[in-house]
Amino acid sequence: MKKYLLLLVMVFSFTAFAGTGGKGTWTGYISDAHCGAKGNNAGHAACAKKCVKEGYAPVFVVGDKVYAISNPEKVDNFIGDKVTIKGTITDDAIDIKKIKK
Repeated sequence: MKKYLLLLVMVFSFTAFAGTGGKGTWTGYISDAHCGAKGNNAGHAACAKKCVKEGYAPVFVVGDKVYAISNPEKVDNFIGDKVTIKGTITDDAIDIKKIKK
């Protein structure tokens, strides 16, 4: 019985992990690499714009998860905004196909 329970836990863990990547649509904030997950709110917009202007890379924040953006030119007009992104997540980076407020 313990073996089956352990196997079941492993399957659910793998399924939960596998569901976080791949192609899909996610909603979150465009923040900056300096502040990361602290940029997961509308009140951080001015700081995110300042930090990106100072040279920090823009990042995509969903909850407490921070993703690098493989094509950052697509978010130039969305720094600090809450957005919905359609794309592909591989490891900890997102490739943006479509972005909208």
